[in-house]
Formats: sequence, C-alpha cells, structure tokens
Amino acid sequence: MSSSCCSPDGHCSTGTTATATAEPVTTAYAVSGMSCGHCKATLTKVIGELDGVTGVEVDVAAGRVTVTSAAEPDDALIAGVVDEAGYELTGRV
Repeated sequence: MSSSCCSPDGHCSTGTTATATAEPVTTAYAVSGMSCGHCKATLTKVIGELDGVTGVEVDVAAGRVTVTSAAEPDDALIAGVVDEAGYELTGRV
C-alpha cells in the first residue's frame, strides 16, 4: 500500500489549507526603568495577561521586552500596562 497525503475520510493534508493558523507575531520594545529580576517577573506577568499575548521575553540588561502574540499587538495597550507597572515603553526596537 502506498502512502498518501489523504486521510481515510478523503481529506487531504498538503500543508497549505484555507483554514491555516496565522503565524505568531513577534515584536520587540525598548523599555526603560528595569534593573532586576523583579522587573522581569512583573513585566512578564502584566504583559502576558493581555489578550492575544502568547509569550513575553524580558532582557533587563538590554532594556528590551519581546512580545509574541497571535496578531499585530496594540502598542498603546502594551505601553499602558508597562507604564502602570512603573516602567516606560519608549518604542519598538
């Protein structure tokens, strides 16, 4: 029996479908005011709680926060939670 890309119910799996999930969006931001592990934990928590955010990576030494989301992020919303946490989002990197 030869292998096939089609399942027993007749659906084909070629890797390209109209219902394919969109690729995640990764956006890096410059954030000032971070100095320690507590800063990293705080920003990871508050940004990670936003709708659509699937990952947060904080690099305190570089002053950078990288956000992975399901769609293009709302910069104003992210800036708002960063500011509320006591830091300043100064722009995209």
